[in-house]
Amino acid sequence: MDFYTTLNWGLLIVTFAVMIGIGVWSGKTVSDSDEGGFLLAGRTLGPFVGAATIVATGFSGWGFMGSPGVAYEFGAIEVLGNFFFAPAMMVAVLYFASFMQKRALTMGSNTIPEYIGQIHGGGSGGRLLQGVSAVITIVLLMVFMVSQIKAVGLLGASWLDIEMTTSAWIMISVIIIYTMWGGLAAVAWTDTVMVCGMALGAIVIMVQMFTSVDVGEWVAKLNEINPSLLNPETAAPYGDSKGSVFLVFPYAFLFAAVLPYMAVRFLAFRPKVKMHTVGIYVAILGGILSLIPLVGLYMRAYGPELAQADAAMPMYLQTFLHPALEGLITLFIIFAMQSTANSMLQTVSAATSHDLRLALNKNADHDSPHALVVNRVAVVALGLLSLFMMMYAPPFMLSWLGILGSGTLLAAMIGPVFISTFWQGTVPGALTAMIVGFFTSGGLLLTTDIGWVEGPLIGCLASSVCYFVVSMATRRNAEARRA
Repeated sequence: MDFYTTLNWGLLIVTFAVMIGIGVWSGKTVSDSDEGGFLLAGRTLGPFVGAATIVATGFSGWGFMGSPGVAYEFGAIEVLGNFFFAPAMMVAVLYFASFMQKRALTMGSNTIPEYIGQIHGGGSGGRLLQGVSAVITIVLLMVFMVSQIKAVGLLGASWLDIEMTTSAWIMISVIIIYTMWGGLAAVAWTDTVMVCGMALGAIVIMVQMFTSVDVGEWVAKLNEINPSLLNPETAAPYGDSKGSVFLVFPYAFLFAAVLPYMAVRFLAFRPKVKMHTVGIYVAILGGILSLIPLVGLYMRAYGPELAQADAAMPMYLQTFLHPALEGLITLFIIFAMQSTANSMLQTVSAATSHDLRLALNKNADHDSPHALVVNRVAVVALGLLSLFMMMYAPPFMLSWLGILGSGTLLAAMIGPVFISTFWQGTVPGALTAMIVGFFTSGGLLLTTDIGWVEGPLIGCLASSVCYFVVSMATRRNAEARRA
């Protein structure tokens, strides 16, 4: 083992000790109080921590590993597409978070599936919606989590000079430990540490690239390789039309406002947090991280030819940075991947231990030591299950698998989560919307060559129409029977 590999191990051990320490502290101060403390950090998130965990979760493994690979493969269209995430997330915080937060606080919702059940009237119909939305959340986020674990395993393997499976075991084990101990509070506070490192890493990378080349020469080299890299004829992989890339903005807005592992942050804010302050922090952090896809264009112009586009970021670090700096930036990228993996693990474990338990048993206990034990066991079990799924998964492109999981979940949840905040539907309407959104988006992404955001957005449209139409029809029928 050489000096720099030893240094990397040292960085990893110190960082993991800090993360586990945060988990222990979170458990003692917030998460051990009751089930709501574990699932929602006791509704204690302030503006910076809340913004940091939103951005860290949104700009994850796909941001640091997937998006440079897409830019390497498809060109500057990915830079524009990635840029839309920061303003879209800021708009979601400014114009939606407070609505959802206030309603969830009034109802006592601890998770997004519980919010769906309660906002549609509770009772047996509400429990049905809570159970169905929990199952959909578990299935699709487990798919997404596989891509995150594979990404962090691949990067950690080259960084630590070990096998990929061993790397994945190490990374997911630490995530399991601090998430099990501290719940959402541990996730949010570790995300805050992580996003600061991610932003610093992005700044260092930008300084290296823009001080090492002339921008005009960079443009000329890309045009020489392929003019469509900077002047694309389509918006591939987002769609066949050039304008398809602008669909990323509504997709990213709904991504932040609807997805259970993102929207649950809105429920965890302190009641009197000023959302415009949160929005400013989101804009600053997200804007910095939006620059990362430029690495793909830099590698296409100046790096060695790659057999796999997803290797753009690791190869950039090996080729253009000093080994010590490479190790530090790699640690920050591992942060990015872990920040989403821990959020998804917390969400699927909550859906399993809280939502399915309440949906299947109306007399299940709340806020008891037994409930907290179930929550923590679910974190361990689902973390290990996702690791085994990654070990046996077929080859896939990281960004595409992320879109399959998150985009399809978005299409399933848009009506029951987003539209219901402004227009109240019925239980049959919400159930139909979830099923139609799930199969429309998933079917399009799996069986056609449709653009990566077009499939989920078509699923969102179909789900929204079904939510409205079925809700109107069933409401009229119920009113007619009462008359």
